[in-house]
Amino acid sequence: MHPIVFQLGSFKLHWYGVMIALAFLAGLWTATRRARRENISAEKIADIVFWLMFGAILGARAVYVTTYWKDEFANQPLPEIFMIQHGGLVYYGGLIGATIAGMICIRWKKLPLWKTADVLAPSIALGNVFGRIGCLLNGCCYGRACSLPWAIRFPADHVTRGLPVHPTQIYDALLNFALYLGLAWLFRHKKFNGQVFATCLIGYAIFRSIVEYFRGDYPADHIHNGLTSGQLASIPIFIAGLTLAAFLSRREPKRG
Repeated sequence: MHPIVFQLGSFKLHWYGVMIALAFLAGLWTATRRARRENISAEKIADIVFWLMFGAILGARAVYVTTYWKDEFANQPLPEIFMIQHGGLVYYGGLIGATIAGMICIRWKKLPLWKTADVLAPSIALGNVFGRIGCLLNGCCYGRACSLPWAIRFPADHVTRGLPVHPTQIYDALLNFALYLGLAWLFRHKKFNGQVFATCLIGYAIFRSIVEYFRGDYPADHIHNGLTSGQLASIPIFIAGLTLAAFLSRREPKRG
C-alpha cells in the first residue's frame, strides 16, 4: 500500500490519480487503433474517450457518495465529495456514467452508435485494470481475511489490522485484463455491430459478481440477502447486456 508517489511541500501526487491518467492514455491509444479498422476518425474517438473518462469518474464518484453518505460524508466538509485522490469510486457507477457520456458524445459527433461503442468497449475493460491497481496502492476495495498462500497484508494501521486478506484488487485487475483480451479478439471477429459492447456488459457483470464474493470492505447494512451492492447492480447490467445482444443480433447488419 503506497498511496502517495511523492510530496513537494503541501503538494501530494497520489498513485490513484496516476493510475486514472494511465487508464485514460491506455484507453485512448487502444481505441484509436481499433477506430482505424472501422474507418472512424481517430480525432473524434479521442474526443469521445475524454468525455468517456469524465463520465466514468463522475458516475463512479456520484454512486460512491450517495451510497456511503451517512458513513463518510454527512459530517465532513462539502469539498470532501470531490477528493477522489482519497479513493472512493464505485466501478459499476463508472460503467453507467461512461456509457451515458459515451452515447451522448457519439450522437453529438454523428458517429454510428453501436459500431463506435464496439471500438470503445475493450478500452473500458483495460481502463479498469489500471483503476484496480490504483485501488491496491490506495488500500481500498480490500478483501476479506483468508489464509491462502497468495493473501496480501496491508500495514498494521490499515482497517484490516495487518491480517492476510484476499487480494481482490488483483483478482479484479486480472479478470478485467482477461475481459479486455477477449473483447479485443471479439472485435476482430464480431458478427454484428454492438456485439462487443453487449459482451462487455455481460462479462463485467459476471466478473464483478465473482470478485464481490471475496470483498471484505462492505458494512453490514450494504449487504442484502447475502448479496453486496455490487452484485445487486450487476444483475441489471447482465440483463441489459443479454437484451442488447439479442436485439442487435436481429437488427444490425451481419458482418463477414
